[in-house]
Amino acid sequence: MTSSSRSDPATRGRAPQTGPTSQRTRPTSPYNGPTSPNTGPDHSGTGPAARDHSAPARAVARPPARSPIRPRLRPPAPSRPRSRRPLPRHGAHPPTRPRAGTRQAAAGARAPARSRDLRPGDVFAPAAASRRLHWPPHVCGDVGRPRYHGVSAPAFSRPSRSSCASFTALRRVADPHATRASQLAESPHRHARRRRRVRAHRMGNLSVTETMTGAQLLVRALEEAGVDVLFGLPGGMILPAYDPLLDSTRLRHILVRHEQDAGHAAAGYATATGRPGVCMATSGPGATNLVTALADAAMDSVPVVAVTGQVTRGLLGTDAFQEADICGITQGITKHNWLVRAAEDIPGVIARAFHLATTGRPGPVLVDIPKDVLQERAPYVRPARVDLPGVPSTPRPHPRSLEQAASLLRASRRPVLYAGGGIIKADAAPELLRFAELTGVPVVTTLMARGAFPGSHRQHLGMPGMHGTVAAVAALQHADLVLAVGARFDDRVTGDPTTFARHAKIVHADIDAAEIGKNRAVDVPIVGDAKDVLGALTHAVRGLDDGAHRTPLEGWWDRLDAWRTAAPLTYRTPPDGSLSPQQVIERIGLLTGPDAVYASGVGQHQMWASHYLPLERPRSFLNSGGLGTMGYALPAAMGAKLALPDTTVWAVDGDGCFQMTCRTLATCAIENIPIKVAVINNAGLGMVRQLQSLFFDDRHFGIDSATRRIPDFAAMGEAYGGVGLRCDRAEDLDATIRKALEIDDAPVVVDFAVSDEEMVWPMIAAGASNDDIRTARASAPIWDTND
Repeated sequence: MTSSSRSDPATRGRAPQTGPTSQRTRPTSPYNGPTSPNTGPDHSGTGPAARDHSAPARAVARPPARSPIRPRLRPPAPSRPRSRRPLPRHGAHPPTRPRAGTRQAAAGARAPARSRDLRPGDVFAPAAASRRLHWPPHVCGDVGRPRYHGVSAPAFSRPSRSSCASFTALRRVADPHATRASQLAESPHRHARRRRRVRAHRMGNLSVTETMTGAQLLVRALEEAGVDVLFGLPGGMILPAYDPLLDSTRLRHILVRHEQDAGHAAAGYATATGRPGVCMATSGPGATNLVTALADAAMDSVPVVAVTGQVTRGLLGTDAFQEADICGITQGITKHNWLVRAAEDIPGVIARAFHLATTGRPGPVLVDIPKDVLQERAPYVRPARVDLPGVPSTPRPHPRSLEQAASLLRASRRPVLYAGGGIIKADAAPELLRFAELTGVPVVTTLMARGAFPGSHRQHLGMPGMHGTVAAVAALQHADLVLAVGARFDDRVTGDPTTFARHAKIVHADIDAAEIGKNRAVDVPIVGDAKDVLGALTHAVRGLDDGAHRTPLEGWWDRLDAWRTAAPLTYRTPPDGSLSPQQVIERIGLLTGPDAVYASGVGQHQMWASHYLPLERPRSFLNSGGLGTMGYALPAAMGAKLALPDTTVWAVDGDGCFQMTCRTLATCAIENIPIKVAVINNAGLGMVRQLQSLFFDDRHFGIDSATRRIPDFAAMGEAYGGVGLRCDRAEDLDATIRKALEIDDAPVVVDFAVSDEEMVWPMIAAGASNDDIRTARASAPIWDTND
């Protein structure tokens, strides 16, 4: 088959005309295509001449008879076969113009000049083009419509999405000499964007100002979103965005040493303030290095906006250098992501990204911008409002559900208020305290809700779950009513779900309706923001307390106090004067105070920090609760310190976690971010050692991530431009902590050498019932069963 017979879909199934001979008398070839004119047999071994003609020819569908006044087409000239370029995997369109020095550019230069381009809305007349046009029936639409030279004018007066989708095919039929780049120059998406802008202007939704590059549009949009700190690492595809950052007076860019640090720092900034954190990376490996941080933010519902560079639009889907489909990769770990295809769309996409990251249940979003989009110029279009029809507004709690919850609470004899991280996300700590003191209900706070309720309050029982307090676990197991607000009944809290709170009715309030009933059957569901739910519940309870009988809770509190007294949080002080990890963390909290911010890594030190630090206010404890990301503490502490420069920030880390992101110290030293790092150095992966001791007969393997002197963590602090301290004796503990607190012009690393034999207690084995909680290897509380 020649290139001319393949390039023209209008002539497929019939032979082109070369003279006055009628088209109906022209023979067709056995492969259901026309015989190419002015060409000899195909000797390539692949054309019609090389095929087996002994098979019967298939029936050819003939077109309807042509009108005698309809002009005939000129025979199409042979053209160069178009390259079969793979379709872009991102759904992008090829470039609108050929690159210089390419075959397409040369072919475009040789193509005959056209009198005008074909656009939707054109009225076609004989003089409208130098060539007579005939549009095939399968493109033009209804055959019965009045046509002018083969084109149904009403079908193009107001083009629909489908008609615009066929626009490229129409131009290819109209001008077989056009190059591929010129045929695709009028992309249907271009006209769709133009129509959207016109509609938006009519609604008064946009405000158009000066023209600037896509990179300048990005920086301007970030400034208008209220961003003041940006964590990033430049690379080739995101480099155009860094040039206008140099001129910005409102954005401070923090150069990290790894993109994962940028993501965790943005999460720490967001957790400490409640405002979205922003990180930036280049394409390919730069973008994929953000994946762990985005997954961590998604699990813990942290609002993070990630901006990544991407290869140019013409290279999308070609496996170009440093190309990665980051939108596809992060689809399951972000609330939404965008691949921006035009510079004019950048302000609107950025506004929608920030809106979506903080609306409803917070979470991470990603904006992927090709390099040529950052370089092209467009007018700055500022969205006057953000309208996302697919994103529902935050629902108000239903009055009937509130009344049912209040009635159950009034009749309950053993209620427990199970507070989750949604309390902090909704800034509902004051409402939680007010509701708890009004009702007298005991409160348990999850790992992500530490600080949402004052840890020293009498009604606070501690943290529930695998490493929770005995009183908190027992309260949930023996309750007859569990009022869960902003929690999701995850496996670390429930243990075996079939035995969790088996005698209790469940009232579950959450802003995400998908969480209600997902892990535990619910008796009263309440969908709404935790702040609104607690405020409305307080009002409903007060409305029921009008002299009616209310079940007293004195007997319930007597049992809870007995459990607290029988199994308190304790630790053993080594008799040789060495340090215990619980002692180190407790003294750091006592000497620093509850006004500080504490960031924790993952492992044994994370559990000890949640138990022994003075967590009295919300947003004072940062940790990776859902994903359990080692290396989270240092970059998160850096982000929190930048957000709260007048607040003391400690990163309580283990020796294994510290080595994963210790490079953050270089950023802190150069950018003058004086965080304090406590390395709880037990010379190995402590939690792995504990699990191997308990469940693998003390067979320890693969846990020696460090020794007492390799690496030298104090020397690492000095090498990265900070201050390094070391403490291995209990008598020097307070003096070392005070010295670290006095240094406020550089990051401080304190190496606390602690015992490697310590374990985290209490503990419940993974998947076991919460009734099987242990306070030591061979010690467990004794429950009464008079429920």
